[in-house]
Amino acid sequence: MVLQAAYTALTTVLPTKYWPHAAVVAAILVVIYAYTQGPATNRERCLHARIIILTGPFTPLGIVTLTALAKRGAHIIALSPYPLSHPIPSLLIPLIRSTTNNENIFVEYCDLTSATSIRNFSTTFLTGNDTRIDAIVFAHEYPSIGRVWFFGGKARREKEQREAEQRESASLASFLLVTLLLPALLVAPVERDIRIVSVVNPFYAAALPTFPSFLESTPSSPIRPESILISEGHRALRSIIVTRHLQRILDSLPNRAADARSDKPPAPHPSNIIAVSACPGVSRRDTVAPFLGTTERGWSLAYIVLLPFLLLFTKSSTSALQTVLHVLFLPTPLKRAQAKVDAAADEEARKAEAALGNTPETSSEPAEPRRIGPVEVLKPGALYRECAIVRLEVPRPPAPAPGTDEKKGEEPSALEDDGDFGGEIVGRAVWEWYEARLREWEARDKERVEAEENAAAKEKAEEEAKGTTAQATSAAEGKDSGPATDS
Repeated sequence: MVLQAAYTALTTVLPTKYWPHAAVVAAILVVIYAYTQGPATNRERCLHARIIILTGPFTPLGIVTLTALAKRGAHIIALSPYPLSHPIPSLLIPLIRSTTNNENIFVEYCDLTSATSIRNFSTTFLTGNDTRIDAIVFAHEYPSIGRVWFFGGKARREKEQREAEQRESASLASFLLVTLLLPALLVAPVERDIRIVSVVNPFYAAALPTFPSFLESTPSSPIRPESILISEGHRALRSIIVTRHLQRILDSLPNRAADARSDKPPAPHPSNIIAVSACPGVSRRDTVAPFLGTTERGWSLAYIVLLPFLLLFTKSSTSALQTVLHVLFLPTPLKRAQAKVDAAADEEARKAEAALGNTPETSSEPAEPRRIGPVEVLKPGALYRECAIVRLEVPRPPAPAPGTDEKKGEEPSALEDDGDFGGEIVGRAVWEWYEARLREWEARDKERVEAEENAAAKEKAEEEAKGTTAQATSAAEGKDSGPATDS
């Protein structure tokens, strides 16, 4: 009876002659959805006893990243922009611990909009008992900043200026944090696999045509509000280039393992610290929702109206996570080379024992397969999107005119110019831009912190003065209203 009623209702809404058309449309929608979600990583890795620092843990992508790493047994240090007593970390972290059966999830307060807060966290971490770091994932730079405005005047310009400052502070926070924690990474054993992952938004290509103007500007030039796509693209492209330049610096450092075994002078060697950029693509909650005015406090009408199309043509946070997991799971070149050396040594040892008659060279038992053939490895300094490497032709600054004097006292760079993302010249220019902006940002933040401390001290002194005055007044009133004596 129920099936007959359902069949009658279905045929009333959609006659049987239209069922083939509906099936074709459904198949097309399924294909489009599968394509827009992107590929999933084909790698897996056990993360037990691996210490991972995660920024932006309470963004949509950050929450699924935190959960995925916790399920694989990682020891996670989540940097929270909220105080530890805030409802978000105090409720979400115990929930994730219980659902993943992983108690090694810890939260530390670190406001990435404040250079002072970043330095306080880094000092506390580096002076602790355990300073091991296996990976740093900068997930706070992925969510879009700002919304699309179709009208507005002075208020809109002020809003865009504040959003531009937020984008810059987010980039400077990553740069400051990695430079402060770098000493702990450099003293780690050379055989340890350490990864630095910068998660960037997908608008880096939009900034390529206008990027030469950024290179020609001085590092101390004021922030220029631009269209939201160009501004987001500049932020992502800066992070990609500075990550690649960081890898050049790491690879230029001497190999401590080789230097300890020989009297030869230090020589450059591929570093065990690998810095890469990962672009998760266009996701609904992190990329599109902020453009439409949707925040963590509520949804906008535009987002609700466009939600059916966004469900079809944009990624979920779980699908967007796949590229981040891919760069965390891929084997590194050093690990792969060591695996080949170990396999060759095992083969030589087996042949030597067979020649001595200790072990037969051929055995009836099947030998364990040795995976020493071509295997995808993580490329240091590369940009990954959709679980694959992306190559960008970043324009270089114009060459100086013939006859012009170069900067006096400037020494040629010792870093290798591999040509990736504009080469060493563009990487050095962006790195110097970060350094100059970082000094200005820290100076402004220091003045802000001092002003807040002075205001708090002044308010505390006023409260103490009011309390002292109130006590004196009550004491005087009590003395005046004392019992009268008989004459």
